[in-house]
Amino acid sequence: MAGEGVPGGSLLTGSKSGVEIGLSLNNNNNVKEQTDEQRAKKTVNAVSAAFSTQGGSGAGQGAPPEEPTTTATIREPPPPGAQKPKSAAVQNLITQLQLPASVSAKVDKIIASGDKARKPSRTGLQTQQNRSKIIEQNPLATDKLRDDKDGHLVYSKGDFILNRFVIHETLGEGTFGKVVRVIDTVTDNFMALKIIKNVNKYREAARLEIKVLQRLSERDKEKQNWVIHMGGHFEYQGHMCLMFDLLGPSIFDFLKNNHYRPYPINQTMHIAWQVCKAVKFLHENKLTHTDLKPENILFVSGDYTTQVMDKKPTKVLKETQIRLIDFGSATFDHEHHSTIVSTRHYRAPEVILELGWNQPCDVWSVGCILYELYTGCTLFQTHENREHLAMMERVLGDIPPRMAKKTKTKFFVNGRLDWAQSSPDAAYVRDNCKPLRRSMTCTEPEHVELFEIIEHMLAYEPMGRMKLSEAIEHRWFRRLPDELKHSTVLTPPTKANFPM
Repeated sequence: MAGEGVPGGSLLTGSKSGVEIGLSLNNNNNVKEQTDEQRAKKTVNAVSAAFSTQGGSGAGQGAPPEEPTTTATIREPPPPGAQKPKSAAVQNLITQLQLPASVSAKVDKIIASGDKARKPSRTGLQTQQNRSKIIEQNPLATDKLRDDKDGHLVYSKGDFILNRFVIHETLGEGTFGKVVRVIDTVTDNFMALKIIKNVNKYREAARLEIKVLQRLSERDKEKQNWVIHMGGHFEYQGHMCLMFDLLGPSIFDFLKNNHYRPYPINQTMHIAWQVCKAVKFLHENKLTHTDLKPENILFVSGDYTTQVMDKKPTKVLKETQIRLIDFGSATFDHEHHSTIVSTRHYRAPEVILELGWNQPCDVWSVGCILYELYTGCTLFQTHENREHLAMMERVLGDIPPRMAKKTKTKFFVNGRLDWAQSSPDAAYVRDNCKPLRRSMTCTEPEHVELFEIIEHMLAYEPMGRMKLSEAIEHRWFRRLPDELKHSTVLTPPTKANFPM
């Protein structure tokens, strides 16, 4: 694109001197008649046109910013009113033009005021309006937050993070930090923001989780594997922050709020299929989750109806799409494997016996989860290793002699579990545990087939445990309608779904 009377690119590639170029911007016969203001405007236009044509450092400054990608690092914007420095190339070119001092001063003034005069983009204007509304509703909101003694970020409803995300409410809390519902004022959508404690070990763990999430996103670009995707990440006042789609309750929270009434068999089947596919996807990418439990499986939506079942009002989900979350403990095959992994109730025997572990420990956890979906009860409700092993033997039979002999732990004597059958603890185990198949509520084929899968997933020997590729081929899953065997793309909820 050419400037006023100047062929495109002539400012950079022509043979004329700087003085001649400056004079060529005007009609030579009328130079003295033009005002300084007109000359300044024409100079700026010509310089801008030249840089736009040549792709110089001053080009494209008016383009709207791109939205962050799934692996974007969101950076804090400059403070309001900050001016961009003038490009060195632009400054050198204007100097070459040898303009009169009065014109040069006006050129500087026009350039300095350019950003202020530029009409904001529609997205930028909408963002400003969104922020203004939120500030009106929360006049005490602030972007200057602090930490408590444990390293948690201290915040209130309506507080800003990075002058972009507005805190709405706390969704959950753990040893790592907190998860909060926020409004993204750029998109006007709700999101879940995982705010990690301002503590070194948790920051490092968050960086590892980001690495895992980025790897999974690269391998799941179509979002067809039921794992959560990170929308971006950034660091705020020492806190690593990870952005996610806003989901519904965990399968544990829904179970708890439904008075631990088990899920219907058809919904258990759909949830089980998705969990098996999601964890299989991890294993195919040489990754072990190591912390599979009902709390780490979220429904996409928590919408439900209330029905009377067994003469009791019972919540029944409208749909059961899930996402697998929390990859903070996920471990690649080639990485160091910690001795103890998994939450107690879902911990495999090889982990308790310190025999080493790999992907089959995830399969054990899945088996425990399927039992819990079906019965509403935790299979191994304990907090102590020896009692845990006693429960396993009560439900599944004796632990294999090979494992008993190989372990360096002190739980066995002469290949048998050292467990006093007459103790109060033994009575608790007898009262609360029973052989696996006795937990079936009926003997209909779909119930029997589910317990076949659970039984194979809870094989003691890791190498003899069912693989997830085998599980999804089991006849039980042939009963699942084909339309339920595919993941759906999420639609981010807006403020209309969650009014302030």
